[in-house]
Amino acid sequence: MSKSGLWIIAGVAMFTFGYLVYLAATFEAPEGTTTVVIQPPALRSAAEEISEPFRPSLPQTRIQPEPEPAAPAAAVPVVEAPPVEIAAPEPEIVIDDTSLAELPSLNDSDGFVLEGISALQNGLEAIRLLANDQLVRKFVVFVDNISRGEFPQTGLPYRSLTQEMPVENIDDNLFVMDGSAFKRFDQIVDTFVSIDTDAAIVLYRSLSTLFQQAYGEIGFRDVNFDDTLRSAINNVLRTDNVEGPFQLVKPSVMFLYADASIENLQDVHKQLIRLGPDNTQKLKAKLRNFSSQL
Repeated sequence: MSKSGLWIIAGVAMFTFGYLVYLAATFEAPEGTTTVVIQPPALRSAAEEISEPFRPSLPQTRIQPEPEPAAPAAAVPVVEAPPVEIAAPEPEIVIDDTSLAELPSLNDSDGFVLEGISALQNGLEAIRLLANDQLVRKFVVFVDNISRGEFPQTGLPYRSLTQEMPVENIDDNLFVMDGSAFKRFDQIVDTFVSIDTDAAIVLYRSLSTLFQQAYGEIGFRDVNFDDTLRSAINNVLRTDNVEGPFQLVKPSVMFLYADASIENLQDVHKQLIRLGPDNTQKLKAKLRNFSSQL
């Protein structure tokens, strides 16, 4: 470096130093202020910083542990017995041994029955219309059929009519029932309705054990025959009156109703049509009276 450069640097340095001296001489502290001296924190050794980890200052909350609930007492398991199915008791038909001792056997009961009927009002006339044998058994079968809406053609407790149904020919295939056909049943119905109802009830009760035995023979040991008789009577009472004239066809031996609505009725209802409206009304009135006392 040349001498001139050194002189320049020295001059600048002298000027700067003089300016600093001027500032120091003219400096005045501002009024109303306070000088705060901040003490530097004490230096801690590196060992202390390592040994004590940083712990933030947090509010301490002491948590009380909740008491554990007391264990419930061990319940003794209740073992329930399985349900027991109780079978519904089957109806029993009780037969009075004392009355049975006074009655004949079924095979020998015809004489006993006829004797009881002959004692009724107009009983002898009724006997002339009855079958010759096995009256109790035939009566039971007849009642059972009527209770189901059927009408047996054989094994009747009364004698069958020998007079054929009077008809009028319309052509070779179509017929009309004659009005006189109803009169064939007048004697049977009139004899039946003339019997005293109270006396008939007494006779029926005296024979009830035999009726029940006969009903058991055809497979109804646990069914009360009185109930079946009521059902048969109600079936007759429920029939509707059908107005004639009645057209018939005869595809084979027996006549059939040409009107399908009549031919499809229950057999017992069709039989009541053959009795005629007057006989049917008489029969219903007698059965209604008998059933009310049964």
